[in-house]
Amino acid sequence: MPVKGLTQAEIDAATAAVVATGGKSTDRANRLPGETATEANARITAAYKNQPKPELTQEGKAAGATMEFVRTGAGGVGTYKEIYPIGTPISETRTTEYGNTYDAQGNLISGSGKKIKTDPASLAKKGSNIFQMLGGILYFSGEPFTGVEGNKTYKDGIEVKSEGTSSTGGTGGTGGTGGTGGTGGTGGTGGVGGTSNTGITGLKTDAQIAAETLAATQKADRQSAYDLLYSQFKLYGLESLVEPLKGLITSGASPSEFTIKLRETEAYKRRFAANAQRIQKGLKAISEAEYLGLEDQYQNIMRNYGLPAEYYTRGDMGIQEGFEKFIANDVSATELEDRVLTAQQRVMNANPEVLASLKQFYPGITNGDILAYTLDPTKALTDIKRKVTAAEIGGSAMQAGLGISGTRAEELGAAGITKAQAQQGFQTVAEVAPRGGVLSEIYKQSPYTQQTAETEVFGLAGSTEAAKQRKKLTSLETAAFGGSAGAGAIARDRAGVL
Repeated sequence: MPVKGLTQAEIDAATAAVVATGGKSTDRANRLPGETATEANARITAAYKNQPKPELTQEGKAAGATMEFVRTGAGGVGTYKEIYPIGTPISETRTTEYGNTYDAQGNLISGSGKKIKTDPASLAKKGSNIFQMLGGILYFSGEPFTGVEGNKTYKDGIEVKSEGTSSTGGTGGTGGTGGTGGTGGTGGTGGVGGTSNTGITGLKTDAQIAAETLAATQKADRQSAYDLLYSQFKLYGLESLVEPLKGLITSGASPSEFTIKLRETEAYKRRFAANAQRIQKGLKAISEAEYLGLEDQYQNIMRNYGLPAEYYTRGDMGIQEGFEKFIANDVSATELEDRVLTAQQRVMNANPEVLASLKQFYPGITNGDILAYTLDPTKALTDIKRKVTAAEIGGSAMQAGLGISGTRAEELGAAGITKAQAQQGFQTVAEVAPRGGVLSEIYKQSPYTQQTAETEVFGLAGSTEAAKQRKKLTSLETAAFGGSAGAGAIARDRAGVL
C-alpha cells in the first residue's frame, strides 16, 4: 500500500530518523501512515544498508578483510563491519589511514568515522573547507556531516529531523447570523485538521538548507579537525601542543588565529626553542615542518654512521638538545654529515699519532670526547677541519721521529699541506734537517733548522732562500772532502729537495 499524505522527502526524512536512533521496523511507531509491516521492514532495512560504508582499517587491509553489512538486531537493524578471513587474528584496536580507530568488534573508538583527506593535491581538486596547520604537517578537509547532533538528525549536512514538531489542525468557521424573522444561518464547516507529522520537519527553503548545511559541516569539521590534529601530532610526540587549544579549534577559530595562539603557548616555545635562538643570532626562523624534517635527517645520519644512541635519542616532546643546537646554529644535514665523516674517518679511525697530536695541540680532549668535540655546532666547520688537519700533520711528523708545535702544524695546514704530503715530506725533512744543522755549525753558516728544511720541502714562502742555503752547505761539504760528492744526506737529491 502506498504511504498516505507524505512526500518522498518526508518519507526519506522519517526513515533517516529511525536509522539514526537505531529504530526497528517491528516497532509500529516507526511505520508510516498506510504502510504495512512488510513495507516498513523493506524500507528501514534498505536504509540501514544504505549507510555510508566505513573505510577498511590498515590492519584489515593487511589481513585481507572486507567491509560487509551485518545484521545486529531484528527489524532490519544492521551496520557495516570489517570481516576478517576465518582464522585470522583480529587486533584489539584498528586504525584507518584517515585517523579513525575501531575496537576488535568494529565499533568506532575515536575519530569521526569519515574520510579525512590529507593529500594536498586532492584538497586542491575538492575546493572544500581546508584546515592547514604547521607549515605542511597537517592538511584537513571537511566532509558533510551525517548523523545525530543533539535532537537533530543530519544527512550530508542537511537537517532531516527535529524531535517534537507537529502540524496543528485548522480552526472551524463561525456560523452565519440569522436574518430578521428568519432562520439562523448554518454554521461554517470547521477547517480540516492538518496531517500529524510527528517528528518530521517541514520542507525548508534552499537558503535555509544551505545555511544549515554549512553550519553543520563546519561544526563537524571542527571536532574532526581536533581529533585529527591530536592523532597526527601524537605521532611526533606533540599532542601536548594541541590539548590546551581544543576549545579554540572547536569554536571555529581560523587557521591563522589558531597558528598564532599555538605559537604563544609554553609547550610550543619549548618544543621549537631553536627558532628563538636563530632570531637572536640574526637568522630566519624556519617552519615547523622544516624543523622536524631537520631533526629526522640528523637522527638518520647519526644512526647510519653508528654513533652512540645518546647523540640522537629524543626525550620529552621529541626534544634532543643536540639537535636544538644544530638548528640554532644553522647546521644543515649535509654539514652534519661532513662533521661526522671528519670525526670518524680522519680522527677516530686514524693512526695513534694523529690522536696523540690532537690531544697535545688541544689539551682537554679525550678519546671519548673527540666525536662530541667535532660535532659541537658552536665550532665552525672550517675550525674543526683546521685542527684535525693540524693533528694529521703533527702525527706525520711524529711518525718521522720529529717534533712539531701545534702552531707550526696549523701553519702547514693553512699552506695547503695534506696528510699524504706531510707523511712524504717529513721523511725527507728527517733526513736533511739534522745533517744541515751540523754543517751550518761546522762552517759557521746561518742555522739550518727543521723549519728551514720544512720551508724548502713543502714549498713555503722563503723556499728559494732555504734551497740556496742547503746547496751552499752541500758545496762546502763537497769542497771539504776534496771534490767528492760527500756522504751527507744533505747532498742527496730527493723529491721536493732540489
